[in-house]
Amino acid sequence: MSKYIVLYNGKADNGTGLENAKKLQDMLKDDELEYVDLVGKNDYAALMKNYAKDQKFILSGGDGTINYFVNHIDEKDIPAEFYYYPAGTGNDFYHDISEKENSNGIIQVNKYLKNLPTCEVNGKTYKFLDNVGYGIDGYCCEEADRQKAKSDKPVNYTSIAINGLLFHFSNRSAKVTVDGKEYNFKHVWLAPVMKGKYYGGGMIPCPEQDRNGDTLSLLVWHQRGRLGTLIKFPGIFKGEHIKNKKHCEVFTGKHIVVEYAKPCAAQVDGETELKVSKIDCKA
Repeated sequence: MSKYIVLYNGKADNGTGLENAKKLQDMLKDDELEYVDLVGKNDYAALMKNYAKDQKFILSGGDGTINYFVNHIDEKDIPAEFYYYPAGTGNDFYHDISEKENSNGIIQVNKYLKNLPTCEVNGKTYKFLDNVGYGIDGYCCEEADRQKAKSDKPVNYTSIAINGLLFHFSNRSAKVTVDGKEYNFKHVWLAPVMKGKYYGGGMIPCPEQDRNGDTLSLLVWHQRGRLGTLIKFPGIFKGEHIKNKKHCEVFTGKHIVVEYAKPCAAQVDGETELKVSKIDCKA
């Protein structure tokens, strides 16, 4: 029998964070579980010092929860046995790493939390596990935040994306710099920088990206018409959009900068940043 400290985000998945975390009791029936809500706690290293050095921890939450965690703790302070249980909306981080692990729904993630890439946005620097989305994906997170502030109803991201493509989001000119080489594009809808393979609840913008490598990937989707873009868009859920080489280009490098002519929202592992003109990502 083992004892686990379950760190959960009570606000995750539309406020069902504890309810989701409690599902661990059915998976670890012979073990002892202690639940600690992370909401309002910023000093995670101090929190963990309350326990023995060989204590096992499970982080329960979505992509935003684990992103918040890695940005509020130094990797040297992460316990030796640190596990992750997916209990969010999209769970892209889990979707990616579970392809490489023999998982029962709980994965030890120590090796995935080391040497993470960083992104500078609006003068702030963040670590990220999955991606930094810049364009209509940032708009979707911005609109989702608005809807969550007004209602407890689940957010339909697909509906937001469709309405954004058809009516609300305007494409932009962008300058992209990859390892010092500059490219310029017009009519850019998407420009996500990827550490992992998945984002947005299962989309695959850069199908060849491997989080175990030492480089990042960038998709630039540039296409003039709204309707034509919408018709091609479903292909991103299978990675088939890259066959559309006229409008979808993938770059790989260690230092990727994207600058839009007109600011828009960005998202870092699902966490929204508003009025962003430039993202600067380093592997």
